[in-house]
Amino acid sequence: MDLREGLCALLPRLRRFARTLARDPADADDLVQVALERALARAAQWRPEQGLDAWVFGIVRNAWIDEVRARRRGGRLFAPEEQGATVGDGSAEAREVAMSVHSAMMGLPEEQREAIALVLVEGLSYKEAAAVLDIPIGTLTSRLARGREALQARLGGTDGVGA
Repeated sequence: MDLREGLCALLPRLRRFARTLARDPADADDLVQVALERALARAAQWRPEQGLDAWVFGIVRNAWIDEVRARRRGGRLFAPEEQGATVGDGSAEAREVAMSVHSAMMGLPEEQREAIALVLVEGLSYKEAAAVLDIPIGTLTSRLARGREALQARLGGTDGVGA
């Protein structure tokens, strides 16, 4: 599989992670676009032994950090809010569950939200997620444990989130 095919295969996961970071669908889409442009422009920097998903998730996260810094300096947005579109389809019950989990996730501190998104949602190994976040594995496991606890409390018990 070449780089472009790999990036295409990662799109749903990248978008999901970007939504976790940005908290806004339009901003998340723009974030993924920026990250893909960076990945393609820096294709020579990717090492296959590193794993494409960990490399690109790192690019997404770094692009988000750059955007947050720019917003602090200039107060600008990726895109106007009215251009955002709701995404998702399914039953009302499934949407309700998804919205409650999303709401609970958005209430977590950013460090816990990132760790949960990378490990529990995107399926990265602890080692890969720690590399993406540029933190020791012990710090990652601590953030995961605190995040899981907080999610369980927000969702009303231990049956809402697997431990």
